[in-house]
Amino acid sequence: MRRLLLALLLAGVVAEARESGFVLMSPETQAMQRDDTANPGMLWVEEGRALWDSAGCAGCHGDVAGMRGVAARYPAFDAASGGPIDLAGRIAQCQEARQGRTPFPRESEEALALSALVGLQSRGMPVAPPEDPRLAPALARGDALYRQRRGQLDLSCAQCHDANAGRHLGSSPIPEAHPTGYPLYRLEWQGMGSLQRRLRNCMAGVRSEPYAYGAAEYIEIELFLMRRAAGMPLETPAVRP
Repeated sequence: MRRLLLALLLAGVVAEARESGFVLMSPETQAMQRDDTANPGMLWVEEGRALWDSAGCAGCHGDVAGMRGVAARYPAFDAASGGPIDLAGRIAQCQEARQGRTPFPRESEEALALSALVGLQSRGMPVAPPEDPRLAPALARGDALYRQRRGQLDLSCAQCHDANAGRHLGSSPIPEAHPTGYPLYRLEWQGMGSLQRRLRNCMAGVRSEPYAYGAAEYIEIELFLMRRAAGMPLETPAVRP
């Protein structure tokens, strides 16, 4: 069964109806995401606009509007590492290799701001993972990691987000875990965060030791999740409870 699912994912075929976590939010939180003047994530986007010029991004890429569609295609294959790289990793790589700058640390305000700015350019576009056979081994590892039981609670991502999606854990609805809005503003955090931050929270929640930021495992899980979300519209910067 797992091999069949992976084959369907590799082919870009998604049979079941899927829903973003947006549909599980209160009308008030949905309205906050819809209105750019009320969406707190737009503060990071505006910081990203300033950094686009001051950090030297515009010198290579021109106007950020030229990044339309880019976020929808990540993670992508990286020839330098021989594996997948996420959007935040590509931005850091660009800073270091092309601009000779020390990259902003992962999960820093600056890194999130640039990721949010680039992500915004693809808002509303469908997730379009690259059809690159070189990604197949990493995609398979991401699939396995998603289904791997972990921690003292001996739970996997799939047990919550596949088997129990739409139900409640305490008072909180369980989403299908489609990563269509990252980086996003989470009311619980009172700030922006990446998908890796959310994955770390989940791992800590099942009493498992999280990987370090930037770990290959996180990027492989994201690769799987983005393939699983293929065709769904991007929401960056989304808002979540």
